Amino acid sequence: MPPANSPQPSILVIEDDRALNGQIAQLLGSRGYLTHQCFEGESGLLSAVSQRFDLILLDVLLPHLSGFDILNRLRKTHQTPVMLLTACGAEEDRIMGYSRGADDYVPKPFSFTELLLRIEALLRRCRGSHDTRSDPDTIELGKLHLSRVSRDVFYDETELALTQIQFRLLWVLVLHQGEALSKPYLYQVVLEKEFSRYDRSLDMHLSRVRRKLVDAGMAADRLQTVHGKGYCFL
Repeated sequence: MPPANSPQPSILVIEDDRALNGQIAQLLGSRGYLTHQCFEGESGLLSAVSQRFDLILLDVLLPHLSGFDILNRLRKTHQTPVMLLTACGAEEDRIMGYSRGADDYVPKPFSFTELLLRIEALLRRCRGSHDTRSDPDTIELGKLHLSRVSRDVFYDETELALTQIQFRLLWVLVLHQGEALSKPYLYQVVLEKEFSRYDRSLDMHLSRVRRKLVDAGMAADRLQTVHGKGYCFL
């Protein structure tokens, strides 16, 4: 249980079994934790990147986006402690979870007493140590060079003048090279606001970034619009 003089830790529960999700949330609430519930992958990822949590309890087998995919994307921009909850007890699944940045792993079925003890131990460990994982300071991808500290962007020695939002958009897309990132996800991570189908601001930012890269010599199809999904940098 959190110490009486400490702020209430906030925990995100991403679990598609609604009964289990509700039981976990009720148990955590009774122990003084604040909880937020999600029941599928895409909404879970959006919550994880748009709000601040002290811990995320993450099921692996989720609709729309698996727990491993969520963890892989989350670790590109956030270092929130993650505890995997899964019926997959095979060693290769545990290795995959840890290799993608999970902090702990609890196989189903588990006792709620064990779950609480593991949560308390993980929160103590994360609060007592400095997490050194972070975004890289620079990205070099062929002729493209980005610096997170100075916000400089060069393509084949040509410097690109990007706004802060344009730089953040390009940085996130390059970090996730080869992945189609949804517009709702990019709205939360880049624009820091809720997605609206009537808002064209993200499209305009991407169009300007693409035009500047193409003017510097990059092939236009490196930055793609994936219809029905979002955007992808190849």
